[in-house]
Amino acid sequence: MKSALRRVVATSAALSAVVAVAAGCVESGREDATGAAASCPFAADPSVTSTVRLGFQAIPNGDLLVKDRNLLQACLPNAKITWSQFASGADVVQAFGAGGLDIGTLGSSPATKALSAPLNLPVQVVWIHDVIGTSESLVVRDKSITTLAGLAGRKVATPFGSTSHYSLLAALDRAGLTGKVELINLAPDAIPGAWQGNQIDAAWVWDPTLSKLTAAGGTVLTSSAETAAAGAPTYDLAIADKKFLADNAAFAKAWAKVQDYAVGQLKNQQAEAAVSIGAQLGIAPDKVVPQLAGYQYLPAAEQAGAKYLGGGFSADLAGTARFLLSQGGIAAVGTVQQYRDGISATAAAGAGS
Repeated sequence: MKSALRRVVATSAALSAVVAVAAGCVESGREDATGAAASCPFAADPSVTSTVRLGFQAIPNGDLLVKDRNLLQACLPNAKITWSQFASGADVVQAFGAGGLDIGTLGSSPATKALSAPLNLPVQVVWIHDVIGTSESLVVRDKSITTLAGLAGRKVATPFGSTSHYSLLAALDRAGLTGKVELINLAPDAIPGAWQGNQIDAAWVWDPTLSKLTAAGGTVLTSSAETAAAGAPTYDLAIADKKFLADNAAFAKAWAKVQDYAVGQLKNQQAEAAVSIGAQLGIAPDKVVPQLAGYQYLPAAEQAGAKYLGGGFSADLAGTARFLLSQGGIAAVGTVQQYRDGISATAAAGAGS
């Protein structure tokens, strides 16, 4: 464990520079995409003075709405909040290993890696941004490929360590294609270029990259909804540093409350929510709404229940760990208690009460 952590921490200097640059590029102003001034949906709390480093990804969920509308700044006017963008969950895990983040968005596969050997990072899952469905899919260039068997000997791109990578491996395993497909590790923003350059035959990825590939003539072959139905569900989550949570309980509760508000917007005010998310993704709002249908968004009260952060979600993490171990993605599957300790319903329960 120590040597593994040293390998991660050894990257801290370079990573800190990347985070600093990213934060400078994405720091929000005081107005949202509609030009409206930031407004807290509940009573603001000026007593919270936490300094917080948030990591986000270009995924159409509540996190982007919270960022675009400056909800945290409006609700916690005396907190110091920095947002940094990451290309994949693997990068988010690296940032936590280097001590560069307090709360960050990533998929269930990289979250499981963070909680498993050799990393065993001191983090907890505190929020489920979404349950992934058709929003992550396998797209093929050649329309004559109509089954997974047609990918034998082909090049398939996906961001390694992501939920898409996990779903791809699960699908290939079920189809008896493990080791028979050449997997290419590409960040989402690098995939369209490789696609246009005929360097890959297929890709398993999420929006907005997914939509770019289908617009370029790609055909969806299967999706994470199908791998979930076959027993390999995936999620977009938020993890937080344990010490940060212990020292900043008031911030964590307020953060969960604005996330819960964002979930309500995504479920009940999609047209307005799409304006904020589109601004953060750099696409038109009418392109966002169809993407939202590929996810399931859970309110705080449901998340805090026994099925999810109240305990049951640890079984999903353990199941993911067993698969990752079979693929060489982790060194060992942790105990049931280890994954139970790797989730916390405190913030979600506070937000939903």
